[in-house]
Formats: sequence, C-alpha cells, structure tokens
Amino acid sequence: MDSNSDHHERCEAWGLDSSRIPKHVAIIMDGNGRWAKERGESRVFGHINGIDSVRLSVESALELGVKHLTLYAFSTENWNRPKEEVDALMDLLVDTLVKEVSELSNKGVRLRTIGDTAALPDSCQAQLKKAAESTSHQNQLELILALSYSSKWEMVEAVKSIIASGRKAEDVTAEVIADHLTTKDVPDPELMIRTSGEHRISNFLLWQMAYTEFHFSSVLWPDFGKEEFIGAIRDYQNRERRFGGVLDTNHNVQTK
Repeated sequence: MDSNSDHHERCEAWGLDSSRIPKHVAIIMDGNGRWAKERGESRVFGHINGIDSVRLSVESALELGVKHLTLYAFSTENWNRPKEEVDALMDLLVDTLVKEVSELSNKGVRLRTIGDTAALPDSCQAQLKKAAESTSHQNQLELILALSYSSKWEMVEAVKSIIASGRKAEDVTAEVIADHLTTKDVPDPELMIRTSGEHRISNFLLWQMAYTEFHFSSVLWPDFGKEEFIGAIRDYQNRERRFGGVLDTNHNVQTK
C-alpha cells in the first residue's frame, strides 16, 4: 500500500500540491454512445471500452491519495433507454465486478453503492453485495458506484425517512437532512468531473455539490485517461475555493 511519501512524490511529479488533493472526487461518465457512433459501433461497444477509463480513474485516485471516488454509473432515467442496451449494461456490470473485485481489493479499494439498487436485476444485486463484503476491510480508496441513482429520488427518500422518524418540522435542519442521505458518512465532493463537453449535472448529488468545484471536459469518456484525470485535479488546484463568499485560505475540505 502507498505511504504518504509515495503520494507526495507522485503529486510532485505531476506538478500537483499533495496537500490540496480533493478527498472526494465525483465523475459523470458521459460520451460512451457518441464515442461508439463515431466508430460505427453500437452504444454497448462504447460502454465496454469505457471500463478502461474507470480502471484508469481508480488507479489515478489511488496514486494521488483521493479517499472517495463516486462514479455516476446508471441513473434512474437510464431505465428509459432501449431494453437491449439496459440488459447489456447490467450484464457488463456483473461481468466487470466478477473480473475486477479481487484486483480492487488487492489495491486497497473498498466498493459500495448508492441508489435504488433494489430495482437492479437479482444477479447484479448479488454481485454487488458480494463485492462490497469482500472489500469491506480495505481503506485506501472508497469506490462508490451510483446505480439506479438520482438526487431527487435520494431527497424524497430522505424526507420519507425523516417523517417516519417522528421528527417535528422545527427539528429538521440541514444536518438532519444530510444524515438521511445515502452519502451520510462520506464528505461532500470537492471536485466533480463531467466528460463529453456537456455542462450540466444531470440529477447527480444535488445536495452534496452545493460548494463543489466543477470541471467539464470535452473528452468522451472512453478516451478519458490518467492525464485527463490529473488535468482535472490541476484545474481544481488553480482555483480559490469560497464558501458563501469566504475564501478558504487554508484549503480546508468542506464537509457536512
């Protein structure tokens, strides 16, 4: 496992400040379909090739000392895609987990999911549970897959949970709401990356990204490699983070 000095040396080699690496990076992985279309292939071909970019992003996060990496893998809206594509995505998810989970664990990666995973096929649920259990002892990087996820769904579920707990209206605070979200034990993302040139956040971590820095890349997801990930971190470090107009002069991480 990498030591702090290893992280520092790698950051220095890339011209990064190791003391300002975001603890939590979130990524909207966009552009698989367009990448495949440019090559005269089906959208599924793009999803398959996008797996390499997932692997490279995980490796980059580990090398730099990022502690949480959230990937928007499948939204609730994605259920409206053609059945053939959805089925292929679910099969790809299962196959990838089976092949990669051992390697992830060896690298110190803990896997978890957020979202309405009960809506996923039984085979997916079983593999996700198995992967989470087999990596639960790791602590170098928490890889969070947002599956059958939407921020509006998450907020509705949080409100239902708060009501069910019997709290009075005057007792509901921002902290109470945050504690009922699926990310209640995870710091809010300091950096969100979206690929493919789109400039929207598509119902992703709306509450959690109130003060997140956004990096929009024109690169399609299957072409998003280590240099692009490093470039997004460099862009983040070139900014002055402000919270409600107050400059974060100590580069502190904003958490719930």
